[in-house]
Amino acid sequence: MKDFKKYYIIPEEPAIVYQALTNAATIQLWTGEPAEMSTEPGSEFSLWDGSITGKNLEFVADKKIVQQWYFEGQEEPSIVTIILHANKQGTSVELRHSNIPDEAYVDITEGWTDSYFRSLGMFYE
Repeated sequence: MKDFKKYYIIPEEPAIVYQALTNAATIQLWTGEPAEMSTEPGSEFSLWDGSITGKNLEFVADKKIVQQWYFEGQEEPSIVTIILHANKQGTSVELRHSNIPDEAYVDITEGWTDSYFRSLGMFYE
């Protein structure tokens, strides 16, 4: 199991970025794929037409999102924490993803940068 931490800049204020990460209709706009999302702790979510699935654990409006991502056969939960910080360029997104299965690490970390946050950043540019 491996951990990943990285910062991304999104050219929009934290409240807007939070909505983009937690509202299913907005997620579909910037990903171009069906999404299911709720800000109810304990609810399940699905992104990129089911490519990413998990459970929502915690929300702090406009500031923090904590999720468990599902990986088949994984004993320890894989936890994603996204913290939004106001920044002169918009929002600094602090991403922490723990307990990534070794065999999925490269795909997951490249996916965060090349698909997830690149798509979100381009949506607001």
